[in-house]
Amino acid sequence: MMTRLTPLALALLLTGCSVGPDYLRPSNWLPTAFSSAAPMPETVNPAVEARWWTLFADATLNDLVDQAQRDNADLRTAIARVEQADAAAREAGAYFFPAIDGEAGGSNSKLSTKTATWSANSPEILRTRSAALTTSYEIDVWGRVRRSNEAARANLLASRYGRDAIRLSVAGLVSNTYLNLRALDARLVLTQESLRSRQDSARLVKAQVDAGQVSPLDQYQADGALAALQAQLAELRRDRALAEHQLALLTGNPQLTIAAGDLRQVPLPPLPPSGLPADLVDSRPDIRQAEQQLIAANANIGVAKAGYYPKFSLTGSLGSESKTLSDLFSAGTGTWSLGLGLLMPILDFGRTTARVDQAKAINEQSLIAWQNALQTAYKEVRDALVRLREDGEAEKAQQIRVDNAQQALAIANTRYEAGYTGYLEVLEAQRTSNDALQAMIVSRQARLSASVDLFKALGGGWRDEITDKATAPATDGAS
Repeated sequence: MMTRLTPLALALLLTGCSVGPDYLRPSNWLPTAFSSAAPMPETVNPAVEARWWTLFADATLNDLVDQAQRDNADLRTAIARVEQADAAAREAGAYFFPAIDGEAGGSNSKLSTKTATWSANSPEILRTRSAALTTSYEIDVWGRVRRSNEAARANLLASRYGRDAIRLSVAGLVSNTYLNLRALDARLVLTQESLRSRQDSARLVKAQVDAGQVSPLDQYQADGALAALQAQLAELRRDRALAEHQLALLTGNPQLTIAAGDLRQVPLPPLPPSGLPADLVDSRPDIRQAEQQLIAANANIGVAKAGYYPKFSLTGSLGSESKTLSDLFSAGTGTWSLGLGLLMPILDFGRTTARVDQAKAINEQSLIAWQNALQTAYKEVRDALVRLREDGEAEKAQQIRVDNAQQALAIANTRYEAGYTGYLEVLEAQRTSNDALQAMIVSRQARLSASVDLFKALGGGWRDEITDKATAPATDGAS
């Protein structure tokens, strides 16, 4: 009995170690606070809302984001990648267990009568029928299977975080594109109002020219200004159509049409505090994705290093063998076998070393990608904070510009009607007023878009719902 159990006992004794480095989260260089040059706005929320786009209080925007979360092509592709990674992780986990196969066979062989083993009592035809269950199992002495499973698990988590990162990105793209469309709507309204005013002015100037009250020069100037506004109106209609087409693509709805609205009705949402730069490591799915890719690359170094060491395998079978099919499972036909195999690498001309070097290079790339993700996140938060501050100041200045331009236009009209000046002064005042109103809308859009970008940069209320203590180290270490 002891002899029979020797291979199994040896197999159990050989398991237990894993070659390759264990993962430790690298230390990050992030500052302790965001730059004081970019203070937060006065109105803040205590935390980032998970559905932050609803803070813009626009039902159409809410519907568009919800539709994009269901039907966006990039997001659906990311979901399919999660399913693929999940299947790969299940496959890797299956190698912890032995493979069991069933096999059956039969053969007929004619024996030679000229061999020393043949006798008169030997059958002329040797018939064999067999059926058996066979098993094979790689004994994970060096942790190759464990490291492979670790890498597959990390790739699965990376795909999930990647899906969440795309979901956040899509929400941001839809929001910014929608705000751009609403800004174009507001600019179209202003341009149409200016166009009607210019048309009225052009008719008045023509009547005055016909009556000999003013020079034909005034009519040429009025008609030229009118044509410029008509060209501007066509450009705005074009840009609005393109924005609507972009939203159709983002939402996965080719037939999407959006009724006209006005950006001036969209409120500035209450904004979240920026928090600490170190919070970005766990609040942004793209950073968590990069870290899981680093974990997978680190584990693959161990997979490659296991190639330096011998591979042990356990094989066995349990079955029955007889001369005829009818006797296959009769008493005395049972067979079994149990064996331990060893495959020792001796000379591979550097193939294993090359695989290890490749794994190390990929690990270095993944580390750089993780560090770059941190730097990008830090930059995006700082950019959004600066834009919010400066765009807010710009909007205040633009409002003053609008007020002054409208006052100047009123004075120019009064002076022209009184005959103190030519129509060129009125045209210039109209152009200045229109430009100021257009710039005011652009400033408002920039401020709202900066709010969107801040929500995105802070992670958009994303929360890691994946509990994985094995791959989320509690302490930092050196790479």
